[in-house]
Amino acid sequence: MSGNKNYRGRIAPSPSGLLHLGHAATFLQAYERAIEARGVLVLRDEDLDPDRSQAQFAAAMLEDLRWLGIQWQEGPDVGGPHAPYRQSERREHYLSAWQALYRAGAIYPCTCSRRELASVAQAPHEGEANEVNENDEPLYPGTCRQAIDTVTNRASPAGVNWRFRVLDGETITFHDARLGQVHFAAGRDFGDFIVWRRDDVPAYQLACVVDDNAMQITEVVRGEDLLKSTARQILLARALGYASPSWFHCALLVDQYGQRLAKRHDVLSLRSLRESGHTPADVRAMITVAPLGLR
Repeated sequence: MSGNKNYRGRIAPSPSGLLHLGHAATFLQAYERAIEARGVLVLRDEDLDPDRSQAQFAAAMLEDLRWLGIQWQEGPDVGGPHAPYRQSERREHYLSAWQALYRAGAIYPCTCSRRELASVAQAPHEGEANEVNENDEPLYPGTCRQAIDTVTNRASPAGVNWRFRVLDGETITFHDARLGQVHFAAGRDFGDFIVWRRDDVPAYQLACVVDDNAMQITEVVRGEDLLKSTARQILLARALGYASPSWFHCALLVDQYGQRLAKRHDVLSLRSLRESGHTPADVRAMITVAPLGLR
């Protein structure tokens, strides 16, 4: 990768809490890969969820990343040719993609409630972690898949969930720069997934694909808990006529109980570590040697 001046990486935190050591590990890896490639690093504020995103966390995010020593060339605070960089300001891009998928028949409306889906939720596969990834969802049973959409020429996706129709049995294979070849089977490892929520908010999968394409991201560096999301996003990109970026999924940091770090681990937030007197060098060392009950 060295010397690839066309390299465009990104870091994409969501302002729903304070950044923690796990974020630091992933974002530093993304930053270092962009430096190695002599490329551009984009910062994207993934503030789509109006109930969880808070301005105070968005401000802390920028401050903590800079304190850690991460520098980006495009983002919500520095601008760039692909602005805006806050997802809450990019609705027209997502709506255009929804319309394209709708016209192509690649998505369908789903009226299933959370309670209905919870009653048929898929048990984890053998060896699969029991912790639920917030960007994952249970295997959809296909309840609304064959239902006839009685509304023609929809102008808005609001009011129902919209699901992407996967081809059952299709194997999605991609190369990960850290893990090698990765395989997922549509209809077994994941089912028809949500691209637009009934509260009229685009889902993570769609927004991520649209933004990575619009911002010309060439490599996505993120945690390996999002491997299954990568398979979904490859299918979405194909349906939208986008080229997929390359992938690098980082190992996850876990606590002393084997649970991956999350924003509930406030004691390991970058803000708490800063306030207790730790330096950026200390944080890098923690990630490298994994003390504080990490492994």
